[in-house]
Formats: sequence, structure tokens, C-alpha cells
Amino acid sequence: MNNKTKKLTMLLCALLLLLSIGTGGYTYAKYRTAVKGGGQADVAKWSFSVGGDSEEIKNIKLTNTVDKDTLVNGKIAPGTSGQFFINLDATGSEVGVDYNVKFSNEKNKPTNIKFSYSGQKYNSLSEITDISGKIGLDSNVKNRRIQILWEWDYETGTGDEITSNDEIDTQEGIANLDYSFDVIVTGTQSR
Repeated sequence: MNNKTKKLTMLLCALLLLLSIGTGGYTYAKYRTAVKGGGQADVAKWSFSVGGDSEEIKNIKLTNTVDKDTLVNGKIAPGTSGQFFINLDATGSEVGVDYNVKFSNEKNKPTNIKFSYSGQKYNSLSEITDISGKIGLDSNVKNRRIQILWEWDYETGTGDEITSNDEIDTQEGIANLDYSFDVIVTGTQSR
């Protein structure tokens, strides 16, 4: 071999030796540790019920909200009145609750039945649009009782209106109306 080839071979060997030492040194110097753990979150408890139930409100029957002696054959009629309650409960909830109560889908309402909520009079339940509030997280009282009054006055109006309203009441009594409505209560976590 000539001198030039010997030098080139020695240079290549030296480079290979440096490369293998560098690579080998790197693999011996690299350490790795894997540590496993877990995580958890404490989620605030949610509790909101209406009338003791959290899935479906029990039906409200106006005949159950009046003095039984004033019913006519077990039915409401002109001259009867009563009240019903919607009981909201957030006891056990670890967050505040914003609530909203709506009435909808009224069918076959006797014309002269009137409703009252919070001192205001309404011609129908669906006119009541302002039943909402908050049960705060820091509140000592975790429930609300919403009272709705109803009345079907006997001989409503004045003068000729009385005669006209009596005729309407009589026709609706003959028609044997089956008055129904939906109650929708929504509870949402307060911000």
C-alpha cells in the first residue's frame, strides 16, 4: 500500500473510532424515567327538584286545589277559586341555581277563569312570564314555593257584561271543557 492509502485508511479508522465512541458514549449517558400517576376532580353536586321529583312534575288538578264543598259534581264551576303551589328545592346542591317557570299549551280554558301571581292578575297562565329567580349557593333557604291563585268568579263584569259572561259560562259548562296546560320548570347552574 502506498503512503497515501495508508494515511487515508488510518484517518477513516480514526473517524470510525471517534464515531463509535461518541455514539456509544451517548447511548450510555442517556437515562429515561417514566412515572405514572392519576388525576381526579371533585365535581360539585347538583340537586334540583320540583315538588320532590327531578324528572317529571306531578299533574296539577284545579279540583284538588279548591274547597271540595264548592265543587259542582266534583268539578270546578263559576263561583269556585283555589290555589296551587310549585315547590322548587335545591337542597344538597353545591352550586347556585337559577330557576324559571313557564306555562304553555293551554287548551280549553274557561273564558272567565283568572289567575294571580305575586299580586298581579292575568287572564291566562301563559300570560305569566316573570317567574324566575335564583337560589344562591350561600343562601340559607334552598327552596322556593311559588303560589298561583285562580278564581272563576260568579257573575263577572257589570251591567250587560254580566249577562254575556253568564251565557259564556253556561255554554262552556255544557261543552264540559277539559282544561289542560303544561308547566315547564328549568333549573340551571348559576354563574
